[in-house]
Amino acid sequence: MATPTSITINRSTLVKPAKRTWSGRMSLSEWDMIGAITHVPTVYFYKSTSSTSHPNLLDHLKDSLARTLVTFYPLAGRLEPVGGGRFDLDCNGLGVRFIEAEARTTSLDELGGDEDLSSCTDFQPLIPEVDYTRPFGEWPLLLVQVTKFRCGGIGLGFNISHAVVDGLSALHFFNEWARVARGKGIGMVPFLDRKVLRAGQPAVSRHPRFDPAEFQRPPVLLPEAGCSNNKGNKPHYETKVAKLKMTKTKVQMLKDMANETTFDHRPYSTYETLTAHIWRCACKARKLKPEQLTSVGVCVDSRRRMNPPLPNAYFGNAVLDIKAVSRSADLITKPLGYAAGKIRRAVEKADGEFLTSAIDYLKNQPDLTEFQDFHDGEEEDDDEGPFFGMPNLGVISWLRLPLLGLDFGFGKEVYMGSTHEFDGDTMLLQSQDGDGSIVLAICLRVDHMEAFKRCFYDDIIV
Repeated sequence: MATPTSITINRSTLVKPAKRTWSGRMSLSEWDMIGAITHVPTVYFYKSTSSTSHPNLLDHLKDSLARTLVTFYPLAGRLEPVGGGRFDLDCNGLGVRFIEAEARTTSLDELGGDEDLSSCTDFQPLIPEVDYTRPFGEWPLLLVQVTKFRCGGIGLGFNISHAVVDGLSALHFFNEWARVARGKGIGMVPFLDRKVLRAGQPAVSRHPRFDPAEFQRPPVLLPEAGCSNNKGNKPHYETKVAKLKMTKTKVQMLKDMANETTFDHRPYSTYETLTAHIWRCACKARKLKPEQLTSVGVCVDSRRRMNPPLPNAYFGNAVLDIKAVSRSADLITKPLGYAAGKIRRAVEKADGEFLTSAIDYLKNQPDLTEFQDFHDGEEEDDDEGPFFGMPNLGVISWLRLPLLGLDFGFGKEVYMGSTHEFDGDTMLLQSQDGDGSIVLAICLRVDHMEAFKRCFYDDIIV
């Protein structure tokens, strides 16, 4: 496969809302100010059409973006620190960074090599870069890069602030922008008032029932005999990304394995089963000690779990990272249903009372910095995060998100991809073949990847 390294940036501008919008400070919720506060990258690829080759393509995309930002004006603002690891959203209309680029030596076919685009694992040059060396308040909340390929196809790369939106809200915006670009109006107006999550309001309880252990750092790797676990002496390990496809039949076989030993009130879901399988395969591939504690982080959407539920068009962060913890030996030696049950019990804790209490717990903290993740690609320990790096991992599910079918007027994408940089960073996606299969995109240390692949496929017992 080819890597689009020969990228020429032709122009970079700021796209502002087409009309004057509300300006002022918007309080953010606790869900906005914990976890990842940097940006989330995605890229969409489109085959050559008369529309992608149209000389006014870039102007049309910028114009439709400006009109969409009138409704989604928070994305044109900037974050403003207010102390204690907290920040407001300054709706100042400074705009979205829009980058025009060309891949002079690469076509879409070359990018996928002899296979399709799913074989490419390095989309980084096609995704706009955020300059994290700049002051916090200068980061654009959304960056867009339109890359024209030699074949006439294009790549639309996005980098959107996770401190402002989660995956569902980001896709809400992208789909509405696509509607506007096709000449239609906004289909679903975003609900922008974050006070439904008590943003900017004091805690209701000074002593919430929430267990602070939920926000503690995950297990650390036990040291080898005679070796220190001091981070200052921690070696750097090269990582790689793999994309592993599991057919619909194999997924069902795996679910049958998990449900052989369940005593729960309902069968384990696809997500619970696949996450359990990934967790135990990672333990095997990493050759963790039997007594090693390991955690898997899962994202829980609180929209329907809050009491009352959040509005359908809530625009912001509504996800909370929950972790399941187990000994490596238990995951490996016990039936798959054991790991799936661990994941289910972790997720089921997150009911309305749990989430409300968690918000109060965070409101009572003098500083939220310790609950935040900042990965900019420059830090020494950038291969680790709250759920990343040995002995832990995070499994994000995009199985139910409306990722596909993003049509800006030149047809639906031929492929959608993302980037993965950290050991243990994994994502579940529906295959774009439309055959019910699932794709796992996973980043692991190079010395663990082949063993993981073998476990991933060979450990499915008929």
